[in-house]
Amino acid sequence: MITQVKPVSPEAIAEAARLIASGELVGMPTETVYGLGANALDEAAVKKIFEAKGRPGDNPLIVHVSCLAEIPPLVREIPESAKRLMEAFWPGPMTLILPKSDKIPSAVSAGLDTVGIRLPASEAARALIAASGCPIAAPSANRSGKPSPTTAQHVFEDMDGRISMILDGGASEVGVESSVIDATGEVPVILRPGGITPEMVEKVLGDVRVDEHVMSPLAEGDIVRSPGMKYKHYAPKAKTVIYDGAAEEVIRAICSRYDAAEAAGEKPAILGFDEHDFGNRTRISLGSVRRPQEAAARLFGALRELDERGETVALCEAVEATGIGLAVMNRMGRAAGFDIERV
Repeated sequence: MITQVKPVSPEAIAEAARLIASGELVGMPTETVYGLGANALDEAAVKKIFEAKGRPGDNPLIVHVSCLAEIPPLVREIPESAKRLMEAFWPGPMTLILPKSDKIPSAVSAGLDTVGIRLPASEAARALIAASGCPIAAPSANRSGKPSPTTAQHVFEDMDGRISMILDGGASEVGVESSVIDATGEVPVILRPGGITPEMVEKVLGDVRVDEHVMSPLAEGDIVRSPGMKYKHYAPKAKTVIYDGAAEEVIRAICSRYDAAEAAGEKPAILGFDEHDFGNRTRISLGSVRRPQEAAARLFGALRELDERGETVALCEAVEATGIGLAVMNRMGRAAGFDIERV
């Protein structure tokens, strides 16, 4: 299969929509990360997503719509809390877990009685969904376990020869996947943090809970209620360790570990902030420590750069786990298998 990469244009969107409607896969830009899209109502097409990604079948997918009017046929009900969140944050980087209707194939929901629904902010994504004439199921467009793609080139690196087409909409703005919020209970629960932060949700609803597994893996046998919960995700090939604590202590610990790794014949690199001095050691910038949204936008690209450079050890500075920093720490933690050194 030849994988075409085409810049977003009305003609490219029309071509991609024809592929989606015919049961094929398309790499699509969104404001969060690039998605691997298929007709969400076509179970055979959805199964191609799992094959292309090497994705475990018990990991549910998110269904993307182009407007609110497309949602009612896909769900059994929309709780009042969900309606308030929709009004506040859609279109945007938020997925709501709702009771699914029979129109949603079992492969999409991984056998669960719920489905994740998202109305993306990306105009290109919404145009593709509308032109396809169907909701689009789309996890991140990477091989399972690898860092999520934030550019069309990242998608091409992972999906060349596996899918028909990639729509190139430039670099993703947010840089981490959508916040996933379970709105089926009395108190909404954030299952995966993202650009819509717990603090933002709390301002709208007054009450929200963050799932305990946002910063830890699920136990064996636990049900995966959202993408990104159970498996080690986003991981580079390099052994990845996170250092958390006062900046001076973190810098000292990272430099010591870096030098020991280099002396042992490893190729270490530091994922660190611009304000911190690591000497002449190899560093990949996460932006300013004062602007965690920069770390969110840069993290997956930085993790992919580690592989491109052949680094074998990655030493990462932690960010404060508030606001979008919680999303950064969630992704960084899963990339490191939650190997976090407190210093």
